[in-house]
Amino acid sequence: MKKWLSVIGCVGLAICAKASSASVDHQAFKDAEKIAWSGNHNAFRNALAALEHPLSPYVEMAFYKRHPSLKYQEEITRFLSVYEHTPLEWPVRESWLHYLKRRGKKGEFIEAYRETRDAELQCLYLRYQLDLGAPASAILPQVDNLWTVGTSQPKVCDPLFSRWQKAGRMTQELIWQRITKTAQDGQSALLPYLKTLLPEQEAYLADLYLAVRQDPSAAAGLYRFQKRTVKETEIAVYGIKRLIWRDKSLALRAWDKLQTLLNFSPEQKDEVAYRFALALASKGEPEANFWLNKVPTAMRDEKLMQWLLANKLKHQDWEGVVALFVGHEQLSAGQKYWLAYSHQQLGYREKAEPLWQELAQQRHYYGFLAAARLNLPVQLNAEALTITPLLQQQVAAAPGFKRAKALYEMERYTEARREWNYLTSTSSRDEKLAASLLAAEFDWYDSSIFTLAEIGAWDFVEIRFPLAYLDLFERYSKENRIDLAWSIAIARRESSFAPDARSRADAYGLMQLLPSTAKYIGKSRVPNHRLLQPGTNIRLGTDYLQYLKNKTDGNEVLATASYNAGYYRVKKWLPQQAIPAELWIELIPYTETRDYVKNVYAYRQVYNMRLGKQDNILGDILQMSIGG
Repeated sequence: MKKWLSVIGCVGLAICAKASSASVDHQAFKDAEKIAWSGNHNAFRNALAALEHPLSPYVEMAFYKRHPSLKYQEEITRFLSVYEHTPLEWPVRESWLHYLKRRGKKGEFIEAYRETRDAELQCLYLRYQLDLGAPASAILPQVDNLWTVGTSQPKVCDPLFSRWQKAGRMTQELIWQRITKTAQDGQSALLPYLKTLLPEQEAYLADLYLAVRQDPSAAAGLYRFQKRTVKETEIAVYGIKRLIWRDKSLALRAWDKLQTLLNFSPEQKDEVAYRFALALASKGEPEANFWLNKVPTAMRDEKLMQWLLANKLKHQDWEGVVALFVGHEQLSAGQKYWLAYSHQQLGYREKAEPLWQELAQQRHYYGFLAAARLNLPVQLNAEALTITPLLQQQVAAAPGFKRAKALYEMERYTEARREWNYLTSTSSRDEKLAASLLAAEFDWYDSSIFTLAEIGAWDFVEIRFPLAYLDLFERYSKENRIDLAWSIAIARRESSFAPDARSRADAYGLMQLLPSTAKYIGKSRVPNHRLLQPGTNIRLGTDYLQYLKNKTDGNEVLATASYNAGYYRVKKWLPQQAIPAELWIELIPYTETRDYVKNVYAYRQVYNMRLGKQDNILGDILQMSIGG
């Protein structure tokens, strides 16, 4: 039994062991599911009757989804009633609704319909109600939100929109709302059509929006804004806020001129100041300081405060840092750390130490740094998760938990997570804790990690930071001569140990490797499915860490940043004159990379201690300079 499970108080651990580790033979389910796919109703019912498996409802789902029929209407209706709101519902309901549409069964469609984001089904639901005599006054107002979107809607919506328009509900206000959504976030190809709906004297506005969408520098063309209307100011603000990220000099010049031409509201001016401040600060531009200070205090959110702080740290304006936080009753851990740092730089050690002592009692990046500064022991503040045997048994016996566990064992991870998410969304806090403990016991690490984070159960350190795939990490970290805690921390930050993790950037597996990176490191193409194999992924991931460490002359801070942002980008961030490493980390211009480095080092400290070591590895950062 794992260490964390030994403290939950189960009698002889028998209940817990039985509940969490009992295995199920999945072959019978797979066979029954194939029979359901075939479409033979009698064979399907016989296979289902003979099956004793947590995933029996998935056999039913397989049949009804693939073979909807009025012959089975009673069965399908019962299934949808029993499993309403569960992950089993919509695959069947969606198939059933499309079948009823094809058969022209409008009444049955209305009865079977449930709220959905599917625009086609929404339109059909409203259309069929009108066709069957529902009052237009009750139905047509619901069409407003369906029409006012930034994308084209399905063809089946056209008759509904036509009736809605004839009823006089397509107002100029709604048309402008749709043009705005389309131009700013939607399908720009829709704008020529929307242009035809504008009054003749305003038709040019759609062209203007399209021009600014395609090329933000169009906002700098003052001749485009000759009518000086409210709508022109909206387009100008949209364009100038985009232009600042592409061409700061042009944006700054254009904004000065636009203010003499158009009547911007105070709110619009503040929006522009906020966007200029973020864009210029993130690029390290000298004008950033002016715009950061121009943003009203009420708009200084966490993101902007970080750049205000970074700007003062960049110029080593210690008095400015202290002044920045005057009057702030609630400071974040990072703000406290740098306030203390500034006090020390100004010679006020007596003001710095109490802040650092407070932070040193906490489990996070700044807490570990503060402990290293004061030569204090690291505090993990870990708690053991205690669950009663009865609750443990009840959660393990829940049908949703059994289905999630079986799907995970079969490596049907997407379906497993849908079941898990539904289970936890309908559970109490204690039930979520019990489910997390059970999932950790059969090595479903990411679900435990995310669920504990969702409910703010931060102190169950051994479950939140499991020694996952330890044998593989030990083997390949040793082969590649890199620190074991470092490699595990990278994987914990990258994927939370989800073996099937795949990012929007197309990175795969535990250590989130791009296929191009894997090919470069492995000297040959690695099939994507192999990158999802823990052994292959960890072997290549640790090899890549060694490569980055060598590229950065052994500097693991720079190697960590490079793992996230790329070596050549990090190389551009190196200052000409050497600065303390902790200061360099705080000044990393990419928010994602800045947070990434902090998280990896905090996780690395936790894993260092979980592996039996007590030294504070963040002390190395305090002795390090970067640049020069």
